[in-house]
Amino acid sequence: MNLKTQKILAAKVAKVGVHKIAINPARLDDLKEAITKADISALIKSGAITIKQTKRPSRHRAVARHLQKKKGRQRGHGTRKGRKKARTPRKEQWVRKIRLLREQLHSYRDENKIERNIFVDLKQKAKGGFFRSKNHMIFYIKSNNLLKDGVKNE
Repeated sequence: MNLKTQKILAAKVAKVGVHKIAINPARLDDLKEAITKADISALIKSGAITIKQTKRPSRHRAVARHLQKKKGRQRGHGTRKGRKKARTPRKEQWVRKIRLLREQLHSYRDENKIERNIFVDLKQKAKGGFFRSKNHMIFYIKSNNLLKDGVKNE
């Protein structure tokens, strides 16, 4: 029995390719009589015609790789495409660093750990790029005894 026309109609109705259409052999009589798109869509709803699932690449490897990357793996030299400065631009590094330093200085000032004039001086030093990092700034403050008397060294 030739059901080529019904398959083509079903493909048009379902908006898939002809090879994705599967016909139930037990319902051949119903299929033979179906000549309109409405008939075909009714048969699709009833289950006489089914649409095969599309095959696509397995996501297993991609998911496993993503989990490893979340753990911090697979970030070595072989994976990198841009230079260090291209991956995190200098400006972005500077913005992160200066925000951290200023936040630390503001907390010291608000907790009355340093004098106002020392705060201003340290802020200007930070702006000028004097400190390499937060730890360097804290070391500088402690080594030059800039904390107020009675304030414990952290």
